[in-house]
Amino acid sequence: MCKEIYLDAPNIGRLEKDYLSETIDSGFVSTFGPYISKFEEEMAKYMGAKKAVSTQSGTAALHVALYELGIGKGDEVIVPALTFIATVNPVIYVGAKPVFADVDIKTWNISPSEIEKRITKKTKAVIPVHFYGNPCDMNEIMDIAKRHNLYVIEDATESLGAKYDERYAGTFGDLSCFSFNGNKTITTGGGGMVAGNDEKKLEHIKFLINQARNESKEYYHPEIGFNYRMTNLEASLGLAQMERIDEFLIKKRRFHDIYKEELKDIENVYFQEEYEEAQSSWWLSCVIFGNSIDIPLLQKELKNNGIPTRRIFMPVIEFPPYENYKKRDYKNSYYIYERGLCLPSSTLNSEEGIYKVCKMLKNILLKRGEGKCVRSI
Repeated sequence: MCKEIYLDAPNIGRLEKDYLSETIDSGFVSTFGPYISKFEEEMAKYMGAKKAVSTQSGTAALHVALYELGIGKGDEVIVPALTFIATVNPVIYVGAKPVFADVDIKTWNISPSEIEKRITKKTKAVIPVHFYGNPCDMNEIMDIAKRHNLYVIEDATESLGAKYDERYAGTFGDLSCFSFNGNKTITTGGGGMVAGNDEKKLEHIKFLINQARNESKEYYHPEIGFNYRMTNLEASLGLAQMERIDEFLIKKRRFHDIYKEELKDIENVYFQEEYEEAQSSWWLSCVIFGNSIDIPLLQKELKNNGIPTRRIFMPVIEFPPYENYKKRDYKNSYYIYERGLCLPSSTLNSEEGIYKVCKMLKNILLKRGEGKCVRSI
């Protein structure tokens, strides 16, 4: 009998429990301890970056990255309209203005041509989001940034392990930011990371997240800082998870391949596509359904059969704090949100469970006569 099916639950096993037990026994459970630096070193080594600095969350990582690059009042930062709100909130935290760009209808990532259209004399940076683990067209984005003298902060919070042009997502921009929330590919329970090759900037970020404390003078703080440190407990969990990352990535790609193979003959199902140079981590496997399908009703039927799903993120300009930033229609972002659904992708699932999801989805669509809809993208 097939076990319970999970949308994005963390995969925690014996190894993680052992690391956590060692940390608890050591007494180093707070923001000081050996696992923090070890986790940072492992992350940098894995990605091929010169340095990584752990933070309290992916949001904190984005905030301190913007702050370190001197982005503030009067500056504009180009962001995708289709993303989790945590991509955009830090832009407001530093006093800058978010400028929204539409996404590509096939990859669901920020469109380079849309970025170029939104650049003004006030533009200081762009934040490409590797949406659901799928890398952006980073060669084109970096070329645009170079021509216009812009910073690039990669929002890699969903894309650990993804690759573009044989390099890991998060190794292209001036700084990159990761998240280890409970639903990510690897988790520390909460937590994030800033990574890159500018060691001076990253050393300063390390200083800032510890309340800008000069430890040689005990509690002396020469700058305004932040309490954005990761705990040793979280880092120990992250270290254990890093030892299993290849296992997790192989599973996620296998699940995505099953979905594509099993649903390929359903004409009204469309998958997020990778660029030719890209290899998504498939943090979540997501699909778009044709216009005739009632998405909330489909979700309800799947839930009634033990299959959890999640809607695609709502475009950020739909939320009250960002309504006044809506300057155009962002048709692709809205289409993907309105027609999209995230399918079970947790590495706790078995292949049997993913096949069950496919079978149930096909049964529901074909029962309603919706399996032969004309493609509309």
